[in-house]
Amino acid sequence: MKYYIIAGEASGDLHGSNLMRELMIEDRQADIRFWGGDLMKKVGGTLVKHYRDLAFMGFIEVVFNLKTIFQNINFCKKDITNFHPDAIIFIDYPGFNMRIAKWAKERGIPTHYYISPQIWAWKENRIKAVKRDFDQLYVILPFEKEFYEVKHHFPVHFVGHPLIDAIQRQQLVSQSDFVQQNKLEDKPIIAVLPGSRKQEIKKMLSVMLSVANDFEGFQFVIAGAPSQQYESYQAFLKGKNVHFVNNKTYELLSHATAALVTSGTATLETALFKVPEVVCYKGSWISYQIAKRIVTLKYISLVNLIMDQEVVTELIQENCSTKNIRTELQKLLDEDYRKKLLANYDLLQQKLGGGGASKKTAQLIVQSLLK
Repeated sequence: MKYYIIAGEASGDLHGSNLMRELMIEDRQADIRFWGGDLMKKVGGTLVKHYRDLAFMGFIEVVFNLKTIFQNINFCKKDITNFHPDAIIFIDYPGFNMRIAKWAKERGIPTHYYISPQIWAWKENRIKAVKRDFDQLYVILPFEKEFYEVKHHFPVHFVGHPLIDAIQRQQLVSQSDFVQQNKLEDKPIIAVLPGSRKQEIKKMLSVMLSVANDFEGFQFVIAGAPSQQYESYQAFLKGKNVHFVNNKTYELLSHATAALVTSGTATLETALFKVPEVVCYKGSWISYQIAKRIVTLKYISLVNLIMDQEVVTELIQENCSTKNIRTELQKLLDEDYRKKLLANYDLLQQKLGGGGASKKTAQLIVQSLLK
């Protein structure tokens, strides 16, 4: 069968690659054409467009790039039409994917959404479009099943979180090898995860690294995103205990003592690696003011949302300051504080369910097409 997959961000590339791998096991004749990244490309299939050409962050940034976005939408529709897929699999990336899904559903193409749009955070009125345009929805957060089925009477599949599988699948090197291979110092590591978009990196690294000189017994190691060039980080590598590794986030987290993390999927990845973290976020002033008025969530990190309590500290906008980061990072190095935090991480993993999200989803998709 022929599958068309659309993933528009780094996290979608990761989950898309694992889903593709499982689809090829379930369907030995699978012909896959996709929007994604390097991880999906390694699995096989045909890469149509790389996510690095698609990612725009924040309300204002999207407005400035509307022409490009609409050109991509039109190109995608033509490409799908020429490919004639048996199913389209959408992975997160709702602003783009929901437009394509509406178009595809009107043409009778089976639509599958893996990693549901976060309409429980904002734009809950999108539920009408979700119910209208998607044949199957695969959710990865435990509270999402209740949200869709109880509140909105729309049956979904809770498949567990694919990060559990992604992390277990990693082949990690020893700490001594990691230090040697990346020319690091023989000091405990503070991992710095500034996000994967240029706007995030520029805004977040300045404040995150402003505390580096206060922790001379540690080395701050920036996790470079695969979608960005070295030049995006170069200006921030002037500190004597600041280092950089590219496209090795999981290896970095596996050897880190603590972490400073921009909100997003990385907050959950860090927790699953059992690394105490502080969540940091600064957006453009206008984007933040808009978001503050339409997002009704109590928390911005997945860790706290899943646990429904503040397990990790969130420093947002003006609270994301040198002083506050310094204070919270010192807490992470306290043994009693760490023990309490790590115990909560164990509870978090239990809530996420077991592994096998990619396999379950692939099986459900193939089974639905064989009916």
